Amino acid sequence: MSPESITVHLIGDSTMAEKEPGDHPETGWGTPFAERLDDSVTVKNHARNGRSTRTFLEERRWQPVVRDLAENHYVFVQFGHNDEVPSKDQYTTEAEFVANLETFVEETREHGAEAVLLTPIARRHFDEEGEPEDTHRVYSKLTREVARDCDVALIDADERSRSLLGELGPAESKSLYLHLSPGEHPNYPDGVFDDTHFSEHGARRMAELVLEGIEELDLELTARVVRDDR
Repeated sequence: MSPESITVHLIGDSTMAEKEPGDHPETGWGTPFAERLDDSVTVKNHARNGRSTRTFLEERRWQPVVRDLAENHYVFVQFGHNDEVPSKDQYTTEAEFVANLETFVEETREHGAEAVLLTPIARRHFDEEGEPEDTHRVYSKLTREVARDCDVALIDADERSRSLLGELGPAESKSLYLHLSPGEHPNYPDGVFDDTHFSEHGARRMAELVLEGIEELDLELTARVVRDDR
């Protein structure tokens, strides 16, 4: 008998989102994540570039997700990159950020689905000693607190990705992010040095960290993961 179907909804920002052809080779981790789950799982990637918890709600991007929710559905929630920057239009205060995460969790549960919170993946910043900096300290902490207070599953992608950066070091870790020399790719003729968004290789590595988190949480999804032979 074939396994019961599962739907995974991804909501978040550009680090998770699917990319337009003109943005390639920039890749959100949600794309290789979907490729690592078997045919019994449907992944719906609702993440969009430049969104915060506040703008995702204000633009009514959450409502269609809620309408689609049912049992055997998951909602993976990863925000913070845009929420935490006061100079951005998408800025969300700490109190609003907490309230918005709680909204996602509560409304997911009201429809019989399961929420999973993720801290934002680390930016590639190293200190003078070559150690990765804690670039999301406050908003990652808030995400952890909501997970604890609401008794919801947490994947600490921030901690996991900083650990990976520490293992690779300042030079080797460039391969995870969108670093291209002038003329290396037609979409970026002048080159690009971006320590927030991922290369295809980096997105696969970040998706692997999320999959490891799923396994440690012992979610039902664990049995649906397929091996990456690349």
